[in-house]
Amino acid sequence: MLNEWLDLSLGEPAEAAAAPSQGQLPGGRYHLHAPGVLELMPDRPLPGARACMISAGIHGNETAPIELLGDCLARLEAGVSRLGAPALVILGNPEAIRRGVRYLGTNLNRLFRRDLAEAGMEPDRARALMAAVDAFLARYPERPALHYDLHTAIRDSRYPRFVVGPFSEAGAVAPEQWRWLAAAGIQAVLHQHRHSWTFSHYSRHYHGAQALTLELGRALPFGHNDPAPLAPMGRLLLSLLEGREPPGAEPSRMAFFRVEREVMRESADFRLGFPDDTPNFTEFAPGALLAEDGRGGEIRVGDEPLAVVFPNAAVEIGARAALLVRPDAPPPAPT
Repeated sequence: MLNEWLDLSLGEPAEAAAAPSQGQLPGGRYHLHAPGVLELMPDRPLPGARACMISAGIHGNETAPIELLGDCLARLEAGVSRLGAPALVILGNPEAIRRGVRYLGTNLNRLFRRDLAEAGMEPDRARALMAAVDAFLARYPERPALHYDLHTAIRDSRYPRFVVGPFSEAGAVAPEQWRWLAAAGIQAVLHQHRHSWTFSHYSRHYHGAQALTLELGRALPFGHNDPAPLAPMGRLLLSLLEGREPPGAEPSRMAFFRVEREVMRESADFRLGFPDDTPNFTEFAPGALLAEDGRGGEIRVGDEPLAVVFPNAAVEIGARAALLVRPDAPPPAPT
């Protein structure tokens, strides 16, 4: 069942509704709570196991993480790996995945806040996913909570595999996270500077979870992803699902950045000041033109160089069109 779950979740709703919602797997059980929301329950959770949440497909055109999750589930069902940690596995936006588009009405990954008042398919999905996270973590209050939200970027990058750490008043990211991610092939880390209402931010802000957004290469159609660069990340995910301590490496092998400011699209008359194929983490010199907006005017780099991440002139009016970042010091080594 598990290795078919992704196909069922993305197929016809009537077919998915007819599939079993509960069953056994080596080392535990599964329960399909709702389309795209699957809970894995181990018979004997290991003592150090975390309450793991792994999500993908928040943007429907980002397929590599979905394929990676499918491989992990297939290994669990075949008994190649044995479940040892409670886990919630989520496909964020099944309808957008089915259509191969980023979103249908609005960007789902800006809606994860408890005072959300908007109506529509994506706002309703955000409310359903927030409720699923709340219920899952309420069932495992004694276990440390962890949430990896898996994505791919719409453009190339100087660092194809990087992590975004949500802003939080809940304290720093746990040091072992940087060691695990360094060993999993992550090349860079970007610290957010303010609340952003992404899915990983929800788990971090409201539940104090160790929660990160992982960008795992370039967004490509199903069947066009190279699995080799993501094999170390697959090993990290399986270690967590097995309830084992993942392998680690020195965080110093990753580059660290911090957001300095955002570029916002304020009007329909908006354009970026550089080509659309400019890679993430491209650095711009002081005074360089970054964008022009019919309402906000010119946006230029200040007195010190800045790099651009997630530039996208096609965002909705009022949304972020780019992050401007500068290098940051790596975390201090544990004493």
